[in-house]
Amino acid sequence: ETELLKTIKAKEAETTDLKSRLQYLQADFLNLQRNASREKEQQRDFAITRFAGDLLETVDVLALALKSVPESVFAQTNSPSSDSSSPDSKSVQTYLKELHQGVDMTHRLLLSTLFKYHVKPFDPTGDKFDPNQHEAMYQAPIPGKEPGTILECQKTGYMIKDRLLRAAQVGVVQDTS
Repeated sequence: ETELLKTIKAKEAETTDLKSRLQYLQADFLNLQRNASREKEQQRDFAITRFAGDLLETVDVLALALKSVPESVFAQTNSPSSDSSSPDSKSVQTYLKELHQGVDMTHRLLLSTLFKYHVKPFDPTGDKFDPNQHEAMYQAPIPGKEPGTILECQKTGYMIKDRLLRAAQVGVVQDTS
């Protein structure tokens, strides 16, 4: 009978060992599934990184075009020019205003499309300089301002989800001590 008990105990130990191994394998499999799912999601999220980065040049050009025409140009009256021959002809100023509105709409649409893909601009003016997110273009001693603070953002930075897509190009307050 003791031989039978030894066999039963050996089988119980083997069963416990196999059960433990099975639980570890199940946990490993679940971790593998989770990691594969996370990697797939990251690939999907960041697949457009290069394309979005290339589009930022277009966003910059549109923003520059919008800044090149001051708002004061549109504040003047929109009277048709005196040499117009037809009653429905527009003034140069009206054409310029419509062109400006079209560029503005294009700029907004492009930013809105990028936003759909989790690409978001950030302007760090007033923040502390962070070399991981900012590219210092110049330093200037500014009395009364804390050294290392960003005083101007020359080129907007962009994030894609929580990852840096493009560093903001900034001017930084210089330490005068």
